[in-house]
Amino acid sequence: MAGPADSCRLLIVDDEAPLRRTLRTALESMGNTVSEAANSTKALELLRLQMFDAAFLDLRLGTEKGIELLPELLSVSPSLHVIIVTAHASIDSAVEAMRRGAFDYLPKPFTPNQLRVVLDRSALVRGLKNRVAALEEQVGGFAPETELTTLEPTMRSVLEVAFQVAPSEATLLLRGESGTGKGVLARAIHARSARARRPFVTVHCPSLSAELLESDLFGHVRGSFTGAVRDARGKVEAAQGGTLFLDEIGDLPPAMQPKLLRLLQDRTYERIGDADPRTADVRIMAATNRDLEDAVKTGRFREDLLYRLNVIELTLPPLRMRRKDVLPLARHLLGFFARQAGKSITGFTPEAEAAMGAYPWPGNVRELRNAVERGAILARDALVGLEHLPGQLTGTTTARVEVGGPVTLEALEAEHIRRVVASAPSLDDAARMLGIDPSTLYRKRKRTGS
Repeated sequence: MAGPADSCRLLIVDDEAPLRRTLRTALESMGNTVSEAANSTKALELLRLQMFDAAFLDLRLGTEKGIELLPELLSVSPSLHVIIVTAHASIDSAVEAMRRGAFDYLPKPFTPNQLRVVLDRSALVRGLKNRVAALEEQVGGFAPETELTTLEPTMRSVLEVAFQVAPSEATLLLRGESGTGKGVLARAIHARSARARRPFVTVHCPSLSAELLESDLFGHVRGSFTGAVRDARGKVEAAQGGTLFLDEIGDLPPAMQPKLLRLLQDRTYERIGDADPRTADVRIMAATNRDLEDAVKTGRFREDLLYRLNVIELTLPPLRMRRKDVLPLARHLLGFFARQAGKSITGFTPEAEAAMGAYPWPGNVRELRNAVERGAILARDALVGLEHLPGQLTGTTTARVEVGGPVTLEALEAEHIRRVVASAPSLDDAARMLGIDPSTLYRKRKRTGS
């Protein structure tokens, strides 16, 4: 959570140069980064070019009125905390300022201590919002982060490099099969970085069409397309100061690749319908289970984008290469899911452990998690038995997952999706073969672990 000691990026909007200098000196002495604007035009220009945590806005800007500029500032930067400053304080003006979206109201003259109190409150509110966003995303996954628990040297070496580069600003590309824990590792790297108190925002590249993905990533302005009834910030802006995690980057639509390349190269982007470039202060991490080099050869992925993403590469081994980790992970997961189900489950039967140890886990840690959750739900005694685990752990997967066989529709669908995805050159091609759109395929894969 952001705290009072955090440095802020601040904007002073005041038409009187001596007052701007005095306020700037006070704010910079507290360790903040400060920019100045003498009028509304300059203020809006600065806001479009970079991100600020808070702005000190004078109610009187020569012939302009600061109160009328306030909604425009918030339109360009919805997360901005606007602090009204004025030598003509009144209850009416304070009420009007707060009604229009001001964060706070500071009558002149004010002391450095009053400034510090306002900034501390702003930092606290930003931190709480970031924390809520992080918790919402974590609850969305609703599972313990155990993938990083390891007894295997190969996995341990990956973690050593990951945590060594965590404090840097380097772009990372995380590779590995689906379900190996790339998202968990990305979050762990963020937690060990200088940006840990800022947001960690995930973009699921195959979950939306190119048009919707662009809006989701960069935001849009009102009227830029049908249905755009208000300005909307994108995930790049939501991640400002923190980390932007691009999941399944290998399935990024070709139309989006040049725009992502620009973000990586220049740290600039444009909202849909807005020609003014904006600056992004984000660290970028990406993950893929695709062979990007092969995608480059076939023209499905830009070579220059691959080079920009692949500054530091980390490859997570599949669970079948982490045999020593299977049972410790399963026991840890069982404790979590047993508590969640309100049951007093103490472990697995020897037969269940033997089956889990022998199974190759093609779905990796995600499949293990699903299997253990199923066992915790179905078990009625203190131990999870083989009968409580998915049928494929008995070695009869091929016989069970057949059309017309004793198999559920869900299991049949999951196996069919798994085979089609494995044979298709891309998720878009797999979706076309299945007769569904890519976003539906993404949701089905996530639900079934296929």
